[in-house]
Amino acid sequence: MYQLFIGNKNYSSWSLRPWLLATQLNIPFEEQLVPFDEGGSWNIFRKFSPTGLVPCLVDGETTVWDSLAIAEYLYESFPSVWPQDRQARAWARSAAAEMHSGFFALRNQCSMNCGVTVALREVDAALQKDLDRVEELWLQGLKRFGGPYLAGSAFTAVDAFFAPVTIRLRGYQLSLGEEAMGYCERILALPGMQDWIADALREVWRESAHDAELEMFGTIVEDRRG
Repeated sequence: MYQLFIGNKNYSSWSLRPWLLATQLNIPFEEQLVPFDEGGSWNIFRKFSPTGLVPCLVDGETTVWDSLAIAEYLYESFPSVWPQDRQARAWARSAAAEMHSGFFALRNQCSMNCGVTVALREVDAALQKDLDRVEELWLQGLKRFGGPYLAGSAFTAVDAFFAPVTIRLRGYQLSLGEEAMGYCERILALPGMQDWIADALREVWRESAHDAELEMFGTIVEDRRG
């Protein structure tokens, strides 16, 4: 059985992607949660991950690091990871890769945190540009492939890659148009997302560097963490 090494569920957007993908598609795996260490996680994570980062998938003697590489590895055994239709699959891979390598303002100003609500001091031009592009992509996928998911009727990897954005939209009180927010709510309501968020709220670990990022751009108005 696969072993999926992840970091704290409250903070680790990268870990959420393959975890949610495997969970929603009923791909069996053993969760190996290794908390971030305040003194530095690299040496700890290097015991199972060549980069010292999470997520990391171990399949017997095969180790796959990076969330996009994990999705592609799972696809070889589970074709439902990507859409069956070739055009939808090409679009989904492109959109997931764009999320994987871009949206820096959204990442930096709205760091992943499942358990807090934050009032941002402002939505600057860079952040608004990222939000506009998220909405553009979501509407493009929903309209072109018919929904309710981004590449058609089934949940696939592209939805998993944008799942952390839905947590950010809710946590930072950001709003897109009605259709895009409807998609956001559908993803947040998935059983896998509900389980991930519930686990995140029960975590007792705190990571000061991540929490400090919140104070750089806004004010915590609600903290639901245990």
